[in-house]
Amino acid sequence: MLARFMPKVSAGRPAYKSIVSKRYSSIISVHRDTEANNQNTPFEFNSENLKRSEEIIAKYPPQYKKGAVMPLLDLGQRQLGFTSISVMNYVAKLLDMPPMRVYEVATFYTMYNRQPMGKYNLQVCTTTPCQLCGSDGIMKAVQDHLKIKPGQTTPDKLFTLQEVECLGACVNAPMLAVNDDYHEDLTPEATVEILKQLQAGKEPKIGPIGRESCEPFSGPKVLLGDEPTNIANYTRADL
Repeated sequence: MLARFMPKVSAGRPAYKSIVSKRYSSIISVHRDTEANNQNTPFEFNSENLKRSEEIIAKYPPQYKKGAVMPLLDLGQRQLGFTSISVMNYVAKLLDMPPMRVYEVATFYTMYNRQPMGKYNLQVCTTTPCQLCGSDGIMKAVQDHLKIKPGQTTPDKLFTLQEVECLGACVNAPMLAVNDDYHEDLTPEATVEILKQLQAGKEPKIGPIGRESCEPFSGPKVLLGDEPTNIANYTRADL
């Protein structure tokens, strides 16, 4: 069994056979200047977000105000639509941080979209629980209906598709996030219907399909009583 892991000697140099499959991502860590995303593109918070940024910074001790970098980047992204290099530089200046420190944060967390996005950011979770429940079918349904692949935006700038890791809704897998809203317990057919409603300018129902929360499909099994359980009925009186 160990032979498959042993190096093969070729021309005096060991050659290792890779046994690990590659996983590709549409996200590029390095910055590439574009017409819509370069350091010469001006950005600053509008009056409302400037006030919100001041409230956020005030939550941190003055010597640790750089701790506000993540919420301020998110605020900039919500204003502009994506986290451009100008947003990062503006936040760095606001927090008296070296720009590189801000770049490190923005390129580490996938929540920061560093290229222009569509109106609806579609995030399909394909981590193990979702995949076991059919996330491959959800991804295929989105790609077939919109004719785009992960990392791409539809020509009408309405949708951007991303393949992402766990979004924390495993119990209601498979799921799709549309901007900040979760759509759970999906089927390929239900997914296409959500996309059609968004294309028609409607707001599809968010949350799980076929149940109220994350209770079993057969109905809730616990906490069914009208009154909270009196723990004294089940413990010693001297406890």
